[in-house]
Amino acid sequence: MNTSSSTPSLPLSGRIALVTGAGSGMGAAIAAHLAALGASVAALGRREDRLTALAASAAGSDAAGRILAVPADITSESEIDAAVARIHREFGVVDILVNSAGVMLPNPLADGRADEWGRMIDTNLTGLLRITRAVLPDLLQGAGGGPRDIVNISSIAAHVTFPDYAVYAATKAAVTTLSAMQRTEVARLGVRVTNIEPGLTQTELGTHIGNERLSAELTSMFDAIEAISADDIADLVDFVVTRPANVNLRQVVVLPTQQA
Repeated sequence: MNTSSSTPSLPLSGRIALVTGAGSGMGAAIAAHLAALGASVAALGRREDRLTALAASAAGSDAAGRILAVPADITSESEIDAAVARIHREFGVVDILVNSAGVMLPNPLADGRADEWGRMIDTNLTGLLRITRAVLPDLLQGAGGGPRDIVNISSIAAHVTFPDYAVYAATKAAVTTLSAMQRTEVARLGVRVTNIEPGLTQTELGTHIGNERLSAELTSMFDAIEAISADDIADLVDFVVTRPANVNLRQVVVLPTQQA
């Protein structure tokens, strides 16, 4: 059952969104923004306490839409299946999917950190594929109706080279290419696909870096450049999903003004 507000002045009233990586950063900001625009939002992530706090914050504010905390790990197919079944019970059919979950673990290729490679590939690419596959029947079910959206959060690392970020960049290049290929399959059925490539953004991704040299390099970048915020990305997602149904912003690259 859709529990969002029916207030007609809100652009996302009646729509149901699933946002991955909603425990922090871009995902949390996107979930909050979509709820403020009237959507019922399933906030999916691994950290239940963060998701619960996000849902409580929306409930205690003037947000028109409800946020449902859905703890799940997108690297687990069984957890995804259970999460989507719960979203169907609580809200109904999903018509906005925002793939925001990701992990960034840079290291020189010569270090051979296969554990980190596997974690990035399984989260940034395979996890995105799993959740998309689980929700795609929902998105296709609305053929002929209102707008339906897949928004994939990639990175400028998909096409800008950064030493020691090879595997992270490869996963994001895969997301960018996947977005284009998804569009060839679903656009004719009325599903929009948007690929967003942020530049330097203030999130907790940098705190995952275990390499002290690379961590210091990233810190120096933040000291030199005024980064964009998670809310900036959420504003952009707001714009993307509120366009008329016949308008698809297929690719958006967003940088801090000072980042050339």
